[in-house]
Amino acid sequence: MANPYAGEVALTIDGQRHVLKLTLGALAELEAGLGEDTLVLLIARFESGAFASRDVLALIVAGLRGGGWQGAAGDLLQAEIEGGVLQAAKVAAQLLARAFGPLKVSNNGDV
Repeated sequence: MANPYAGEVALTIDGQRHVLKLTLGALAELEAGLGEDTLVLLIARFESGAFASRDVLALIVAGLRGGGWQGAAGDLLQAEIEGGVLQAAKVAAQLLARAFGPLKVSNNGDV
């Protein structure tokens, strides 16, 4: 079970439940992948609702890696996410909210 007080969020991918978490290592990996972009700009995009699918994918991969997953972004290209793209976006926003404090995310996880 995912522990929200530890910054964890659950997501089911291809029928398997995963616990995602933005650890310091996962955040460093995410930041390296953002290039000239910054975590602050990524957070701002989620707060404003102007995030892109690449933002969602990058956060999901970082969270999975922080949860111990050994895969890469390419492994998710054909994956089926329970709840679809909307659920993936909710999980990405929840990861940010739990790692950095309150975002504009409602109690039920809506962005």
